[in-house]
Amino acid sequence: MPKKWIPLAALASLLCLAALLFPAACTWIITAARPAPAEVSETLFQGITYRRLVRSSPRPMVIHVVQVDLRQPDIAFLVTPGDPDEELPLRGRTTSQFVEEFGLQVAINGDGVTPWRANGPLDYYPRSGDPVDPIGFSASQGVVYSQHRDNEPTIYISRTNRVTVNNPPGKVYNAISGNMLLISKGNIVEGLPDDDPQPRTAVAVDRRSRELILAVIDGRQPGYSEGATLQETAALLLELNGYHGINLDGGGSSTLVIDDGRGRARVLNSPINFNIPGSERVVGNHLGIYAAPANNKK
Repeated sequence: MPKKWIPLAALASLLCLAALLFPAACTWIITAARPAPAEVSETLFQGITYRRLVRSSPRPMVIHVVQVDLRQPDIAFLVTPGDPDEELPLRGRTTSQFVEEFGLQVAINGDGVTPWRANGPLDYYPRSGDPVDPIGFSASQGVVYSQHRDNEPTIYISRTNRVTVNNPPGKVYNAISGNMLLISKGNIVEGLPDDDPQPRTAVAVDRRSRELILAVIDGRQPGYSEGATLQETAALLLELNGYHGINLDGGGSSTLVIDDGRGRARVLNSPINFNIPGSERVVGNHLGIYAAPANNKK
């Protein structure tokens, strides 16, 4: 190796070692010098709009909102398929892998899984391809592969894109669960835990079931985006005209991905697996959306 590359190689090795041994310190170093992004509002695909909201109160917060017109004829949904004959019916994937494997246009992470551990960048489960079981009720295109546990709230999406919460609209088609009901009938659910700000992923539907709302809030990134409490996440869903809504798996799992137009995944938020900004976590199931290009004229 030429001598001039030795210092660079050594520096790269030191940075990688630091990320493994001191991830929280690396997070502070990276985010301390990271400017807040600009607010954005754009049409991603037909019937799908994206907004990035940037707030400084009550703390720095970067919020990613996807709004889906459920009346748009080209919109279709996919929950990660699973095998109901297996004790652990899913194989772990990042949200980016899910988008690319199934040719989706938009996707977010879904429910928590078991088994799961995150003791550090070298000791965690699942990795890509590892078998897991979602904690709550799950179904993909009419195939139910995980039953109700722990009283988790569930979002149901029918074949005709009717969305309901905790009340399947006829035969179950797509279903995905979360860990807490946040809003019900246009009100914040009473008794939400008084918890610390965290990265969040949440889903809501408006009163007339005409719009699905996906919200991903970046967190654990000091000075850039420090996350939201459950109460704040519920208030955000109401602000976005949500009527019923649930909290999905959050923390290092919170991820929003779109197709870049060439069949490759593009991460829109700043996930924080192992306190490393931009690092995606392998999760169990996901909620994906098919849609036509925004410039496709019929």
